[in-house]
Amino acid sequence: MITVKNSAISILDFRKDFPILSKQVNGKPLIYFDSGATAQKPKQVINAITNYYSQQNANIHRGVHTLSQEITTAYENARITVQKHINAKYSHEIIFTNGTTESINLVASTFGKIFINAGDEIIVSEMEHHSNILPWQQLCEEKKAILKVIPINDKGELLLDEYKQLLSPKTRLIAITHVSNTLGTVNPLKEIISLAHTKNIPVLVDGAQAIPHMNVDVQDLDADFYCFSGHKVYAPTGVGILYGKERWLRKLPNYQVGGGTIKTVSFTKTEYADIPLRFEAGTPHIEGGIGLASAIDYINAIGLGNISSYEHELTQYATEKLLAIDGLKIIGNSINKASVISFVLDGIHPYDIGVILDQLGIAVRTGHHCTQPLMDKYKIPGTIRASLAFYNTKEEIDALVKGVIKAKQMLK
Repeated sequence: MITVKNSAISILDFRKDFPILSKQVNGKPLIYFDSGATAQKPKQVINAITNYYSQQNANIHRGVHTLSQEITTAYENARITVQKHINAKYSHEIIFTNGTTESINLVASTFGKIFINAGDEIIVSEMEHHSNILPWQQLCEEKKAILKVIPINDKGELLLDEYKQLLSPKTRLIAITHVSNTLGTVNPLKEIISLAHTKNIPVLVDGAQAIPHMNVDVQDLDADFYCFSGHKVYAPTGVGILYGKERWLRKLPNYQVGGGTIKTVSFTKTEYADIPLRFEAGTPHIEGGIGLASAIDYINAIGLGNISSYEHELTQYATEKLLAIDGLKIIGNSINKASVISFVLDGIHPYDIGVILDQLGIAVRTGHHCTQPLMDKYKIPGTIRASLAFYNTKEEIDALVKGVIKAKQMLK
C-alpha cells in the first residue's frame, strides 16, 4: 500500500497506469525488475507525447505562429518544472541534454578546456558507472592529468577517510554518483561535497539512479553540477538534464554550437546566446522535455516520500527472501541503500540465470552493469540485478525467488 494525501491506495491502482505491465512474455505475465536500466512509462507520459505530435508539433523559439509560440511556452515551462523539482535557484541553471552521459561529457569537455592542466587531479569513486569514468579518463589522457579513485569497503560503501586523503592542492574536480546503479549504495553527498568545498573544489554528481527514488534538492546538497536522465524517471528516452550553478555555467566555454545557441552571426564574429541556450545547439528533443515534465508531475502527485518508503519496504522484503536461498550472495550491503539488489549464485554464471528467468517472464539485468572496475574489485564477472520500482509488488518478488530457485536447480 502507498498512502497518498492521507488515503491508502493499492499499488494496483498505479500499476494500471503502465500499459506494458499487462503484457505477456513467453506466455507469462511480464514481471519487470529492470527499472535501473530504464523505467516503464505511465499512460500520462505516453498521452503527453501523443498529444504533442497530434496537437502541438512545431519547432520552438523564434517562431511567430501560434503553434510555435504555444510549444515554446510548454517547453520552457518543462524547464521550470525540472527547476522546481530539484530546487535549483534559477531556471537558466537547467540545461536539456540527451541524457546523463551527455551531461557529464558536456562538463568534462568544457570544464576540462579551462580548468584542467598537466599534473592536475580529478577524483572519481570505485563504484562509478562507466559514463562517469570514461569522460574523465579521456580528459586526463588528453591533458596529462591524473585520475584518482576513492575505494570502497566490502559492503559497497565509500571509504571517506581515504577520500579525505585524496583531496590535495592539485584536485580540480570530484565526480561522484549519488546512488550506485549496481550496489544501490546511497552516498553521503552532503559530507562529500562539504569536504570538497572547504578546498574550493567543485563537485559533479551523477544522479541518474537517485532521481526516481528520492527527493533531490541541489541547493541543500550544494552540488555544483547534477546530472540525470529522463528515462530512468518514467519519462522518454533521449532527454536528460544538466544542472549547473550559474557561476560555473557562465565560466564554461561552448560545447556544441549551431542553431539556437546564438544572438547574431556574421563571417567575422558571432555573439552567442546566454545560458542555458548557449549549451543547447540544434532542435532539441521537444517531446522528451514535454514528457519529462509530465513524468515529474506524475511522481510528485504520488509523492516521492511515499515512493521511497514503499520501495524501501520492497527492497527489505526482497533481500530477506533472496538471502534464504542457499548459495546466494548479495553484492552491496550498504546501510543506506536504494531499491537495487545485485546478487550472484555459487558456481552459476549470471547470464544463465537471466535466460531462465526470462523464460518465466521475469526481466532482470545480468552482466557488469557498466561497472567493470567494480566487478574487478569483487572478483566476479557480473551479477544478476533486480532493480525495483513502485509499480512492483511483493507477489512479483515471490515469483522472482521461485524463479531463481528453479534456475539454480536446472543449472546445478
